[in-house]
Amino acid sequence: MQWRNNSSRYGALALAAHWLTALLVLASWLLGTYGDLLPRGTPSEVGLIVHMCVGLTALTISLSRLAWRLIDQQPIPERTHLGVRGERVSTIVHCALYALLFAVPILGILTQFMRGHPLPIFGLFEIASPLSADRSLARSLKDAHGWLADGILILAALHAGAAILHHWVLRDNTLRRMLPISR
Repeated sequence: MQWRNNSSRYGALALAAHWLTALLVLASWLLGTYGDLLPRGTPSEVGLIVHMCVGLTALTISLSRLAWRLIDQQPIPERTHLGVRGERVSTIVHCALYALLFAVPILGILTQFMRGHPLPIFGLFEIASPLSADRSLARSLKDAHGWLADGILILAALHAGAAILHHWVLRDNTLRRMLPISR
């Protein structure tokens, strides 16, 4: 498999970043949603710290993905029965996913800062909050962070559903182009 994209298929770097982002988003959402259910002996902050580290990793990879997308050619869109409208919807969904990939962790970072807490960076060091603590705003930001995190999961599920629709109903190569191994 080639490292770079070509006119008909995504390359290894784009594929790895896509699937790693999907796993990180799911892991971060699970930790953020169910982190309070960790075993009783586990310090409650451990789940939150891991959640933040996974979220920061997803943000870093998303930034790298966007940079790579701007540098590397994109495969020509697969011709389908959905036509130009289908391509427009696909573009809108991809833009919305990228927007959420940036908005969700940024809101998480702002929530941490508005609580007056430092941002732990992978257990190596912390970034002190440059903002004055405001508990009320922190709660509002946390709520927005949670709603948008749910939104990214819903949009990602629709994205996956569309890929399955392309594969099983429309019988085109849209999904195959994003799989690491294709026949």
